[in-house]
Amino acid sequence: MAMLRRLVRSSPSLSYSSLIPPALLISCRGLTTKLFVGGLSFYTNDKGLSEAFSQYGQVIEAQIVTDRVSDKSKGFGFVTFASEDEAHKALEEMNGKALNGRVIFVDYAKPKANYGGGMPIARGPPDPITIKDS
Repeated sequence: MAMLRRLVRSSPSLSYSSLIPPALLISCRGLTTKLFVGGLSFYTNDKGLSEAFSQYGQVIEAQIVTDRVSDKSKGFGFVTFASEDEAHKALEEMNGKALNGRVIFVDYAKPKANYGGGMPIARGPPDPITIKDS
């Protein structure tokens, strides 16, 4: 994606849509409109994140990731925009800017990784060791 951005910037006659097959755009649309926001203050909430990014377009969802046990912010979140252009504008404008006293870092969200299809890591206690007498 970064390569495409450089190519489009260097040649004004090109556009993203002319370089990417339509099927790929449809399947990846959710990722190109969703931004990862890191370095957030632990006091930033969903509403504050949405308000900060809404000046660059229609925010569909703004979500701060929290710890399951303590329910405290993990310091990062995601913002989903209505269009790819709005997301791109927000990325360029907000990356490196201060929000609630902290410098934030913005990038396109990556797809979730599959960690073994839900299989547990621990498989129970170890097998008992049999001691033989000599």
